[in-house]
Amino acid sequence: MSQIVSDLRIQKILSHFEFLQAKLNEKLKNEELIKFSKEYAELKPIYEKIQEFNIIKKELSEAKELFNDPEFKDLAGDEVSKLEERLIIHDKELQLLLLPKDVNDNRSVILELRAGTGGDEAALFVSDLLRMYERYSDISNWKVESISSTPSQLGGFKEIILSISGENVFSKLKYESGVHRVQRVPETESGGRVHTSAATVAVLPEAEEVDVEIANNDIRIDTMRSSGAGGQHVNTTDSAVRITHLPTGIVVISSEKSQHQNRAKAMQVLRTRLYDLSISSQQNEIASDRKSQVGSGDRSERIRTYNFPQGRVTDHRINYTIYKLDNFLNGDIQELINKLISEDQAKKIAENISNA
Repeated sequence: MSQIVSDLRIQKILSHFEFLQAKLNEKLKNEELIKFSKEYAELKPIYEKIQEFNIIKKELSEAKELFNDPEFKDLAGDEVSKLEERLIIHDKELQLLLLPKDVNDNRSVILELRAGTGGDEAALFVSDLLRMYERYSDISNWKVESISSTPSQLGGFKEIILSISGENVFSKLKYESGVHRVQRVPETESGGRVHTSAATVAVLPEAEEVDVEIANNDIRIDTMRSSGAGGQHVNTTDSAVRITHLPTGIVVISSEKSQHQNRAKAMQVLRTRLYDLSISSQQNEIASDRKSQVGSGDRSERIRTYNFPQGRVTDHRINYTIYKLDNFLNGDIQELINKLISEDQAKKIAENISNA
């Protein structure tokens, strides 16, 4: 069996799956049926992979026995090689299935983009990132809603906060948190010099009401006039809502729609930030989580450079470069996300092996 999966653990998985099968054949209360059905669905792919693994092991053992027979040695030799390759593939697939699941992977997200160093050029870069994530969301059939925005004078954004909802949004976008750096010649630069600017991206798993309880006396709600430049994310009313969470000092503003909608959206963002605060605190207590993560870690870390003169995007965490900058900024970012997911999985598997 796998280097990181002991025979004892495998036996426990098989026994528990058979227990669930038996339970689901009994007359159960609705709550029990839901609980056991969910466990069964989560465990079934692992159970099936173990069964496949064991079948290949048995076939490999039989092929090796034939290999010792001179009459079948050549034929068995080819079969042994093929089965050993299949065993390696199944072993890796089993290791991936047994990695701890990120409980937030299937959540929608609050995406926060902010201009960093670079003034107006940094604000314009925020607009580029906004378009990139909006187009990637379109490709992924996700819904994007603006919660608040602070436009800059040249058409960019000093800050913009979005809600992105859909299937498995956080599992894909969690690797985007961090500092994104851009190197290009600004339109206002007459000497043709390349400038470096930056923007920060924060991807927060969206919290539900059951995740975070907020007492009414812990918040102060103010209404104020909203203002902003025209464009897709124009502020359409004078009914912006600002919510201050008194225990933490977190301030959230929503200024995009009606006062009622703004209040709901601001509460949504506040719950999400408090939930993220709780997650960050837990992760700081568990050093191994930090060690094995490729993304969704320190948001002050410079993770990526967008170099316009060379037409390239480089992710510094995995030292991977794509020479299709225009396509990338038009939402074609899945290749890099796949690489980040694979690297993250590989690090966690290696860590499991070293701790075994």
